[in-house]
Amino acid sequence: MARIPELELERLKEQVSVVRLAEQAGVELKKKGADLLGLCPFHEDHEPSLVISPGKNLWHCLGACQAGGSVIDWVMKAQGVSFRHAVELLREELPLDVPVCAAKRSTVAKLPVPFEPDAEDSALLGQVVSIYHETLKQSPAALSYLESRGLVHPEVVSHFQLGFADRSLGYRLPAKNRKAGAAIRGRLQKLGILRKSGHEHFNGSLVVPIVDEQGRVVEIYGRKVTANLRPGTPHHLYLPGPHRGLFNVQALSASEEIVLCEAIIDALTFWCAGFRYATSAYGVEGFTEEHFETFKAYGISHVLIAYDRDEAGDRAAAAVAERLMKEGIECFRVRFPRGLDANAYAQKVQRVRSRCADVA
Repeated sequence: MARIPELELERLKEQVSVVRLAEQAGVELKKKGADLLGLCPFHEDHEPSLVISPGKNLWHCLGACQAGGSVIDWVMKAQGVSFRHAVELLREELPLDVPVCAAKRSTVAKLPVPFEPDAEDSALLGQVVSIYHETLKQSPAALSYLESRGLVHPEVVSHFQLGFADRSLGYRLPAKNRKAGAAIRGRLQKLGILRKSGHEHFNGSLVVPIVDEQGRVVEIYGRKVTANLRPGTPHHLYLPGPHRGLFNVQALSASEEIVLCEAIIDALTFWCAGFRYATSAYGVEGFTEEHFETFKAYGISHVLIAYDRDEAGDRAAAAVAERLMKEGIECFRVRFPRGLDANAYAQKVQRVRSRCADVA
């Protein structure tokens, strides 16, 4: 594992304000001489024992925990993460092209906008999606995954608000031993964003929000982006409870003909290829009653069923077609080569085209 350059560490220690981190954690600070005092968020504190020295950008607890240090130490303590992970979290808050020599003249890096504690569930999910969306745009791993799946259309990330979960969500929340921090974590656990352990449910996943006609987030799909997962780790994740909503539901109002895929990655593949009226079931057995009723409500007359070309996909496609045709909706089967799905087939075709172009 590569060593973090000392210049990079100094840059973070100088440019990220420990005062801002404390305020983000809900600590009220009062000036005393050249320092600031407040209740330490890392233990049960009744008398101000947290001392912050803005001039040096350092902090220290004079009370029970006796913790202290730089902004890196603060993040390690607040989030319970390693030194390297703390550095990674702090890096996300600073542009990489700001020179260290400009640190003392620059403004302090902006901290994330705090969650609105009274927001409705869909609005709270929307805030999470926004954070994941910004994270993806700065994540080489997530962007590389999209490229590896051929999802490289210049508008696909912004159009669908694609995101990436990388364990940094907790950094955006007030400290968990504060009232506000406990409350927001409780709500995120109830929604399924956080697990009971406090870990992010979608950690390590490409995140695809499912929105309704009004743009409200009603479901989230997560796809793990790394290949070396522990045996038994699921590659596909959703929010708890029954599935809600339809992927790309807005497209149903624009066309009486739609492409129905087995997986969201396949629907994104069609969209990137110019077929904007693609939607998806939630897996091979994931054609829901809501899919059925929404198709009828929007007056869909033709469905191109683009399920995986394997035994399970063929069986599920036939079942969906039978149900839709009973309602007068005409269905056609998109037949990929045996063993392939839409995304795998698109990548294979692209590789062939690239080789032909090289030869020409």
